[in-house]
Amino acid sequence: MEQTTKTTAINYGIYLGGIISLITIIVYGVDLDLFINPWLGIVLFILVIAFGAISAINSRKLLGGFISFKQTFSSYFITISVGTMISSIVGIAIFTFIDSEAAVYLNEQVLILTKETMERIGLPQEDVAAAIEEASKNDNFSLGAQIQAFVFRLVFYAVIGLIVGLIIKKTDSKDA
Repeated sequence: MEQTTKTTAINYGIYLGGIISLITIIVYGVDLDLFINPWLGIVLFILVIAFGAISAINSRKLLGGFISFKQTFSSYFITISVGTMISSIVGIAIFTFIDSEAAVYLNEQVLILTKETMERIGLPQEDVAAAIEEASKNDNFSLGAQIQAFVFRLVFYAVIGLIVGLIIKKTDSKDA
């Protein structure tokens, strides 16, 4: 991958990280309960995929309209890696060092939401109690949990990146 495509991917990753971090800070300042809203997750998911795809498309343009699968995937993956790393660092700073009480509150809200969901689908009360007891032992915002979530996100987005790479790649028919 040429330096120009790497630079493009890194720049898009920085933009992505900045946007997600800004959204995180705004949500933190406005209403913590928005963090457990599934719509926020959906919007961020679409944003990450879109930035990765746009980065890959722009890399293809930089390479004269033709790009291999490897170059496409690399451009996508560099972008989402840089972007999600920046946003993860911001999340770790907020919930581990700046305001750990917000993390405690959100962990409690996740337990409440989990309990309500399990009751809504009709699970027996004993199963609900056991599941909540087990879930209450986990701190979703500990440093380790946030690093683990970052790694899982990278793997998940990488799988999607394989599909994006197949869609965006374009090889010269003379080379094939």
